[in-house]
Amino acid sequence: MLFNSLHFLIFLPIVIGLYYLLPQKFRWIWIFFASCYFYMVFVPKYILILFLIILIDYFSALAIERAIGRLKLFYLVASLTANISLLAFFKYFNFFNENLVSVFSLFGKEFHPINLSIILPIGLSFHTFQSMSYTIEVYRGKQKAERHLGYFANYVLFFPQMVAGPIERYETLGNELKTSHKPLYQNFSDGFKLILFGLFVKMAVADNIAPYVNQIYAEPLKYNSLQVLLSVFLFSFQIYADFFGYSTIALGSAKLLGINIMDNFKTPYLSKSVSEFWSRWHISLSTWFRDYLYIPLGGNRVAIPRWSLNILIVFIVSGFWHGANWTFVVWGALHGLMLLLERYFSSWFKFEIKNEWSFLNILLVLKTFIITSFIWIFFRAENFQKAKEMFNAIFNNQSVELVSLDILYALLFTGLIILFDFFLYNTRFDSKLNTFKTPFRWAFYIVLLFCLMTMSGTQKFTFIYFQF
Repeated sequence: MLFNSLHFLIFLPIVIGLYYLLPQKFRWIWIFFASCYFYMVFVPKYILILFLIILIDYFSALAIERAIGRLKLFYLVASLTANISLLAFFKYFNFFNENLVSVFSLFGKEFHPINLSIILPIGLSFHTFQSMSYTIEVYRGKQKAERHLGYFANYVLFFPQMVAGPIERYETLGNELKTSHKPLYQNFSDGFKLILFGLFVKMAVADNIAPYVNQIYAEPLKYNSLQVLLSVFLFSFQIYADFFGYSTIALGSAKLLGINIMDNFKTPYLSKSVSEFWSRWHISLSTWFRDYLYIPLGGNRVAIPRWSLNILIVFIVSGFWHGANWTFVVWGALHGLMLLLERYFSSWFKFEIKNEWSFLNILLVLKTFIITSFIWIFFRAENFQKAKEMFNAIFNNQSVELVSLDILYALLFTGLIILFDFFLYNTRFDSKLNTFKTPFRWAFYIVLLFCLMTMSGTQKFTFIYFQF
């Protein structure tokens, strides 16, 4: 079910109303069925995969907690292997098949792949990572194994964040789902603020930028350098508005139930370095890789060459997590390389800047935005050939034609998201508005509603991160 659909507009009030009418002991059942229905609107049969993940990790955690010695590790490895195998089969089976054909052909051999028509279940990467974090924490002794299967199932299935995150930990979301929540005015107020703003960011910003970006990336060689370069920068804002919009609606939907989930974005394009960018972009995934891959590899407690390797491994795996395509691997590797280069240069040139928005800091923000925007080309391009065409068009197709209605619309709404980023720097929309007096808050609501009703994209685009 899409957040930006009439279906969800009807679904959410029903879920909230019955949730607060039911006694606490029955609420988990209602959340469970509501979450199952939310997911089954996409492809009903794939709910069985989620049930399998839930059962595997529920019983694995109980076994880990009871076991002693190496048996603990055995149950953890069995759980992680099952999760990763499911993800690998649905997401990477055809990718590995295609690459085996290429590898065999290098040696003059022929490989006959098994052709399976596999559709990736929506949000499978998020489900598996969230569930794996639970069993790892139980193994580490930082989390007690949950005895109530229903509560654990809701942790994996919770509908606001089940499809595209944020990737929550059980100690936060699990406990929130077990807590008795009352229908408080402040929760409703903050929840509706966040949903309204999230819908605006998705429907009025991302969906108005998408047509122009899609048009350029489809056939980049047909356009001049300025048009293609503009599409590169506009895609940065499109994917940000798309994913930030989803995360904000998820925050608001959970808040209406009295449940707090984590912020996944903190104005990432105002970062002064690639490292800072990743502390502000898709925060739940960044912290997942930090806690469960980077630190176990040794983190920064090792020699510089090994630390550099750790950084590259984390970013390459992160890239591969995003999609079964070598372009995603390159995208991740380039982020890792840029982070390393920045760290090395910063160790040579150390200086203190007291003014947050000094001229030098503004240059650093622009530098980071330009770097991440060019690296996004590998994320957005369908393959290396398309990425190559994008770069060729940028550097070789010289002309001055630029103006079109699509461009003007895209630029208008890009300007709005930039203004909102400065407005929300290091804060959240609901928190910021709560500092305003009532007339100013309602002025914001009216403007956002007006934009939603009159300026939303004419085409409805699914959320980009649903494919992961």
